[in-house]
Amino acid sequence: MGQKKQRLLKARRHQSPSDGTQKPSPKELHLGLPATLGPTRSIYFSNPEGHPARLGSAFFDQSAVSLARAFLGQILVRRLDDGTELRGRIVETEAYLGPEDEAAHSRGGRQTPRNRGMFMKPGTLYVYIIYGMYFCMNVSSRGDGACVLLRALEPLGGLEAMRQLRHALRKGTTGRALKDRELCNGPSKLCQALAIDRSFDQRDLAGDESVWLEQGPPMPSEPAVVAAARVGIGQAGEWAQKPLRFYVRGSPWVSVVDRAAERDTQAGATASSHEDFNCLQTK
Repeated sequence: MGQKKQRLLKARRHQSPSDGTQKPSPKELHLGLPATLGPTRSIYFSNPEGHPARLGSAFFDQSAVSLARAFLGQILVRRLDDGTELRGRIVETEAYLGPEDEAAHSRGGRQTPRNRGMFMKPGTLYVYIIYGMYFCMNVSSRGDGACVLLRALEPLGGLEAMRQLRHALRKGTTGRALKDRELCNGPSKLCQALAIDRSFDQRDLAGDESVWLEQGPPMPSEPAVVAAARVGIGQAGEWAQKPLRFYVRGSPWVSVVDRAAERDTQAGATASSHEDFNCLQTK
C-alpha cells in the first residue's frame, strides 16, 4: 500500500492545477527554442513567415560585375508600413567599379556624406536623388566605392499598390493607367513603385525589415544575359561604352534594349557552341 500511495502522489503532481492550466512535464520543458540562436553561416536563411530563402551577407560579397550578373533573376521585396509586400524579379542592372570608373560617384576615390554607402560593407544600400526629384537605388559590392545599380524589375506581387505609388509620385502625371511593364522599367520608376527614398540610404539589404532580396525560383533554362553599355553616362569618356549593363534578353520589363549588344551576345553564344561541338568531334 505504501508504494501505491507514492505512485498516486506522484501522479497528482502532474495533474492540472485548480485554475485550469496544465503543468508541463519535465520533458515538455525542453521543447522550446534553443537557448541561443547564432547567426547562420549560409548565404541563404529562411524567413520566419515561410517565404523563400532570403539572401544573406555573403551573397553580396563579390565584385561589382559578378554581383550585377548574380542579381538577375533574384526577387526584390519591399514591405510597406501596412504590411503589404511588393515583389519583383530583377531583370536589369549596371555595375560601377569604384575609383577607376569615370562614371561612378566614387571616381578618383572621393568620399562624401552623399556616397558613403558605396564604401560600406557589401549589401549596403546607396540611394541618391537625381534631377532634384527622383531616386535611384544601388547596392554596394566588394571593393571600396564599387556598387550595382538596380535598373528594372519584372513586377510579381502587389502590382496595384505599385500602380498607386507610381501615380502618386509621378511628375506631370496624366489620367492614363500605367501598364504592368511600365511600373518598374527604369531605376527611378522602380524606386517610385517600391516607395524607396533617401531614408533607405545606408541600410543593410541583408538584414533590413522593410526591403530585402530573396533567392529567385529555378528557371527551366538559363536565361541569356546581354552585356551592353550603361545608360545616361555620356560624359564618362571611354567608360561610357564599356559593357557594364546587364539584362535578361527578351524580357519585356527591361528599360532600354540594345540590339547591337544582343547580336554580339548571340554571335558569341553561337561561336561558343561551335567550339564545344568541335572539341567533342576531336575527342
